[in-house]
Amino acid sequence: MIYELRVYRCLPGRLPNLLKRFTDVTMDLFAKHGIRQAGFFTTEIGDSNNELTYFLAWESMAEREKKWTAFITDPAWTSARDASEKDGQIVQNIASQFLKPTSFSSVK
Repeated sequence: MIYELRVYRCLPGRLPNLLKRFTDVTMDLFAKHGIRQAGFFTTEIGDSNNELTYFLAWESMAEREKKWTAFITDPAWTSARDASEKDGQIVQNIASQFLKPTSFSSVK
């Protein structure tokens, strides 16, 4: 299993808009495309309270490439993303890392 750690840093005051987009649209599209989430988090204490951090679980990089490409090119996604940003950009930047659990990790 490979875990993808994704951190979305929002423009000031825009995190609620991102959370609404995930609640109303993104999660259903993840399910449609077979994208498995392994947890979503906002920052309680830390450098920024304008971030959404989450993990996706992949069997392989090939699976990730196939499913992520299908998701980001889905007309339902591009339409919803554009509509959610009609009042301005939401996300300032996105950081992504691919993580492999260690032999002693409770997460496999």
